[in-house]
Amino acid sequence: MSATAAFRYAINVTPKPGILDPQGRAVEGSLGHLGIEGVSDVRVGRRVELTVAAGDEGAARAIAERLAGELLANPLIEAYQIELIGASSETIADLRGLEIR
Repeated sequence: MSATAAFRYAINVTPKPGILDPQGRAVEGSLGHLGIEGVSDVRVGRRVELTVAAGDEGAARAIAERLAGELLANPLIEAYQIELIGASSETIADLRGLEIR
């Protein structure tokens, strides 16, 4: 079996510039009540973290790009950024033994 590395990504999805963001407006409107000044242009989105097992980072990133573009973001109103947040050289067999605590 060939070695496969595990690549950890964060996919940040936010409304595109020019798209109304009612959650961002609500947060921005509440800042004054909290006595917070100097914060503007608040955009509220979501962050999805996932691990992709692949032979190299290019192949793993291609999978993350496909997921972001076809499943996680609505391309008409949302933009996304993909961030590599970790990688390991464990094989698939090693990954199967991992426990989430």
